[in-house]
Amino acid sequence: MALFVHKYGGTSMGSTERIRNVAKRVAKWARAGHQVVVVPSAMSGETNRLLALAKELTPAHANTAYFRELDMLAATGEQASSALLAIALQSEGMPAVSYTGWQVPIRTDSSYTKARIESIDDKRVRADLDAGRVVIITGFQGIDDEGHITTLGRGGSDTSAVAVAAAMKASECLIYTDVDGVYTTDPRVVPQATRLKTVSFEEMLEMASLGSKVLQIRSVEFAGKYKVPMRVLSSFTPWDIDINEEAASGTLITFEEDEQMEQAVVSGIAFNRDETKISVLGVPDKPGIAYQILGPVADANIEVDVIIQNISKDGRTDFSFTVNHNDHTRTLELLREKVVPQLGALEVVGDTAICKVSIVGIGMRSHVGVAAKMFRVLSEEGINIQMISTSEIKTSVVIEDKYLELAVRALHKAFDLDQSAA
Repeated sequence: MALFVHKYGGTSMGSTERIRNVAKRVAKWARAGHQVVVVPSAMSGETNRLLALAKELTPAHANTAYFRELDMLAATGEQASSALLAIALQSEGMPAVSYTGWQVPIRTDSSYTKARIESIDDKRVRADLDAGRVVIITGFQGIDDEGHITTLGRGGSDTSAVAVAAAMKASECLIYTDVDGVYTTDPRVVPQATRLKTVSFEEMLEMASLGSKVLQIRSVEFAGKYKVPMRVLSSFTPWDIDINEEAASGTLITFEEDEQMEQAVVSGIAFNRDETKISVLGVPDKPGIAYQILGPVADANIEVDVIIQNISKDGRTDFSFTVNHNDHTRTLELLREKVVPQLGALEVVGDTAICKVSIVGIGMRSHVGVAAKMFRVLSEEGINIQMISTSEIKTSVVIEDKYLELAVRALHKAFDLDQSAA
């Protein structure tokens, strides 16, 4: 008897009919002799609805007390969907019980709205599984040392599911979504995009960090740290599909690089529309300047992505970096109020009309000229590159956002991803 963790996204839980189908699917796995833990997201649109209500009441607050209450509010979405799923399973004749993250408990730090999981006590869950019950655990949330409810950030239910799978040493964590796997790029941008049967953990980590919306990056990090096998598959296949066929469907995220993977120089094209650029102009070019700029940004729990520093001229330089769109205004205010006056910089400017496009592939390790080919393709399309970031298996460029779809389509074709094996 194997233990599986199922995670269902908001669209999979979007109505009572869909919840009933999820219950039938889960019951099928349990009746096949498996132990099943389910981590559902809130019903589609529910978290946005709740946060919009909070914004109506007080749009400008950004203190700890406010973020605490946001977590209290947002956590109710997953609680509702978990209870509804338990009820649906019980109506299918399958014993089931739902728990909130703090009932398990899932321990986190106290970073409200962006908490990180520190430990999971699985005793209660194992006792229910041993008694023949399906256990449903609210995703996206936990509890800190002071007993306050915390949430893990948007997409945090993926992280919850993988963390539970790691803690319980599950055979596999199945991430059910509204797509049937990981594609070479977003099919809505490139209709010729093809599904990957397997993708390496490293490639998936890069794609998630670079803007792929299939998996949340922290869930992939967890999977890598604890070697949790993951599979991305569709919740919209018929619930009564043969279980063996279902178990082999979708995209498997693997920790082994096989020969087939190494044949592909580039496995996928990722992009992110949610980045903005911040530039600190005319800063003194001296040791420690990067820390003086980015240290306060990090202390404010703002994540920085691509970074570039220009050549010094007359003892001064320009320093640019990208942040998430949601942190743009806060970063500008922080730099203008606290950093620029101390540094004697000339100006801080922001640019929201940018995006990031990336090529990813473990085959890039053993092939030269991949980045040059990317730059040539973009040049031929008349697309100017503003910033560049590279690693062993990816190259990212920041470009004007109006060229995003053109860039993705051109690169997808240039690297022969239209012909990838589905």
